[in-house]
Amino acid sequence: MGTALEYGISSNGHNPERRDRMITSALFVSAELAESPYETGPVLHWCDVREREKNSGSWPVKTDQERSHWAWSPLKAVGPLRFGMTPRQVADALGGEVPAGRQGHFPYWWWGAGAAGQWTLTDDRFEQTGVTAHYWYPEGLPVLGAVTVHGRTGPQIAHAGIPLIGATPSHLDEAMFQHIENHDLGLLFTPSGSPIPPGLQFDINATRAGDTAISEVTFASADWEL
Repeated sequence: MGTALEYGISSNGHNPERRDRMITSALFVSAELAESPYETGPVLHWCDVREREKNSGSWPVKTDQERSHWAWSPLKAVGPLRFGMTPRQVADALGGEVPAGRQGHFPYWWWGAGAAGQWTLTDDRFEQTGVTAHYWYPEGLPVLGAVTVHGRTGPQIAHAGIPLIGATPSHLDEAMFQHIENHDLGLLFTPSGSPIPPGLQFDINATRAGDTAISEVTFASADWEL
């Protein structure tokens, strides 16, 4: 069982609209996979949840006063994290924090082949800071390509005076629309349906806080595909 953000139709009757609550989703599997679906090849290949954050059943959300406040330099850096850093440099920039979880994968052409391939690091999750570092391999070694700031616990980051982290999705979308209209910036929609100005490379996502949803944001380098 899982959850997903609820969508509806906007007041104009034409555009999809993100709402501020979560609804249930479910994964159904065959009898052969039912005993341990998340440990079997097909499901791991589709969605590997083994290293995802485990929730205790409570959904504490930091207030804005409890969060550290980071600056953001679009396409260059998020707080102390500069795009292009190695995993070691990322950890050092976060005060030597050890990742609470790491995700990666083997080459897709090895999957099911019964042979061992080289494991590729894709994500480091830092629970204390409240961010996830995403890596890519433009020259064969992992470097920082994007940073997700966690909605419930991550540092606050603002754009044009709009707090981006821990907000309700509908209110944040409304504020971004208003900012774009007021300054005639042009409009893009991200894969998650976020309205943003062109050229900034970030995506406003939603994460669960009980039955409601709050915003978390992925900030990316110029060549990262959101």
